[in-house]
Amino acid sequence: MGYQQGLSGLSGASSDLDVIGNNIANANTVGFKQSQAQFADMYANSVATAVNNQVGIGTKLAEVQQQFGQGTITTTNQALDVAINGNGFFQLSDNGASVYSRNGVFHLNADGTIGNSAGLLLMGYAADKSGIVNSAATVPLTVSTANLPPVATKNVKFGFNLNSQSADIPATTAFSATDSSTYSATSSINVNDSLGGTHQVAVYFVKNSTGSWTAYGTTGTPPAPVGPNADGKLGTVAFDASGNMTGSSKFNFTIPDGAVAGKTQALTMDFAGTTQFGATSGVQSSSQDGAASASLTGFSVGTDGTLTGNYSNGNTQALGQIALANFANQNGLQDLGGNVYAQTGASGAAQVSVPGATNHGTLQGGAVENSNVDLTSELVNLITAQRNYQANAQTIKTQQTVDQTLINL
Repeated sequence: MGYQQGLSGLSGASSDLDVIGNNIANANTVGFKQSQAQFADMYANSVATAVNNQVGIGTKLAEVQQQFGQGTITTTNQALDVAINGNGFFQLSDNGASVYSRNGVFHLNADGTIGNSAGLLLMGYAADKSGIVNSAATVPLTVSTANLPPVATKNVKFGFNLNSQSADIPATTAFSATDSSTYSATSSINVNDSLGGTHQVAVYFVKNSTGSWTAYGTTGTPPAPVGPNADGKLGTVAFDASGNMTGSSKFNFTIPDGAVAGKTQALTMDFAGTTQFGATSGVQSSSQDGAASASLTGFSVGTDGTLTGNYSNGNTQALGQIALANFANQNGLQDLGGNVYAQTGASGAAQVSVPGATNHGTLQGGAVENSNVDLTSELVNLITAQRNYQANAQTIKTQQTVDQTLINL
């Protein structure tokens, strides 16, 4: 049986060399997981009583087991390069069929879908026009390149400090936006109409007495008073002995609507957070809730898989969320080549969820996961497999010598 044992050993060593060679060949393949050949011994059938004198008849390849350990992550600065840190696979659509991969090198297709070099589409949760993600079911992720529609301003916020000590009551009592001697503090902000046009709104404070100020508003250039009062008066702002505002901080006013001739646009001015302390008068914060129309300038991927679009007006909005799939038995997956796997009965059903969920890893945008092949170890394994091959060849050679001796008797 020496020939059969030696031949099985040669076959096993050859299979081991094939697996090691494949690992070495894919040392630079993104998302590749190294494999290891597992062997089992073989015995001839025997009667029940002949169990103490059995001699093995060789070895066989039991399975090629993939090692799904984490590969190192390298940054690439490409927005749609995505690395998985932890468990999970990207879910991809192959003409409607779900397949899975750890290779996170993606690009934007002409139709706005996100795919890889093999034409497979990245799956995830879609977001509506308002950026609300629907996690009910996964769909091919699509990035809309359409401009964001404008948002008309409804609320304006200003936070001032009005100097309780050095701010004198203006000598000129009639307020005028063009005469700085008639007010004590001022600031301005741009607001948006329903078409995204901008209008400048300015606010002024006139000191009546310590603890009492009158706020005025204007819009445009030259400054025109905002409603509802003809002189632009918004109302009185009062403070307590500690310098904190008392009473309502909100005042309603209107400006001409640049989108509709002859119509006005209603807004609310909120001075919440304004104080009267013994410090220099000035604005401390300002904001408004409108926005001009904006185009997509770029996007990024968060650790939870959220694909966020960056727009030319400085705003951001969720465009979707990448989903991850995990399996009870990763080694039960069928390797389809191209770093792509298919679900089988042995792997169990795909457990699809958002990155960071239980037993699901997180994502890193602008990065890729390298192959987990340890090239140094594989080169040592290569030497070992070569030695095994040579030793099994020697078994056959020895058996041949024995046979030749018998023939020569």
